[in-house]
Amino acid sequence: MHETECMENEAIIRLSIFIGLFSLFALIEAVKPRKARTQPRTTRWFTNWSFTVLNTVTLRLMAFVVPVMAVGAAVDAGANGWGVLNWLDWPAWVEIVITILFLDLAIWAQHLITHKIPLLWRLHRVHHSDRDIDVSTAIRFHPLEIALSMLLKIGLVYLLGPPAVGVILFEIILNGTAMFNHANMALPLWLDRIVRVVLVTPDMHRVHHSTLRHEHDSNYGFSLSIWDRMFRTYVAQPELGHDGMTIGLRWQDEKPSKLGWSLRLPFGKL
Repeated sequence: MHETECMENEAIIRLSIFIGLFSLFALIEAVKPRKARTQPRTTRWFTNWSFTVLNTVTLRLMAFVVPVMAVGAAVDAGANGWGVLNWLDWPAWVEIVITILFLDLAIWAQHLITHKIPLLWRLHRVHHSDRDIDVSTAIRFHPLEIALSMLLKIGLVYLLGPPAVGVILFEIILNGTAMFNHANMALPLWLDRIVRVVLVTPDMHRVHHSTLRHEHDSNYGFSLSIWDRMFRTYVAQPELGHDGMTIGLRWQDEKPSKLGWSLRLPFGKL
């Protein structure tokens, strides 16, 4: 696919895949849920989908200040010969694989850092405050965290100089796997064991949403499971089991399902 075609079709391709996968995982978790809900889905989904709308608006507004987003940065870097991969003459498929691996590792590291730096944790705890975990939790991020994440991604793209198609594929894979591993669906245990060799599964990522500190400071991966194994942040199962574990933050009330409260959460007490 030509770089110009990538730019022209990116939004349509990504939106179509997003809607298709969200609908698929929502259907599966409705038919065969892994864990009983603690809050009504209607109010939670309204809040989580509202975050998606606000985040989309935030990125649109950023475009008035920041000339390019991630894919545009790849095209711009290629046109100007910036970035490591633009200095090399490697096959396109090799550069695409490197792009996906490099950016996935970067997102893993970013995720770990948001748990370790108090200021960033203020933003990221909005995601963790959801008392249930399902496919909609994958789109529950504070707009300020989304903006900072995009700025980091743009910088990394200029540094790497990847092909635009590689960045698009990475974004599609990241969004798709994030919805998959947040989905409240019961994979057969034998299938979970096979899939998590490569990808983060719902059972693996659910551990990360535990209220127990040593569990939510583990399993940072969104797509590939290799990074947590490599850097020894992998926890196979919650100590209380998936049925017995509690999801969310220290407190357990109805506030996380409310949009206004969730937007104000980063500015309250830690």
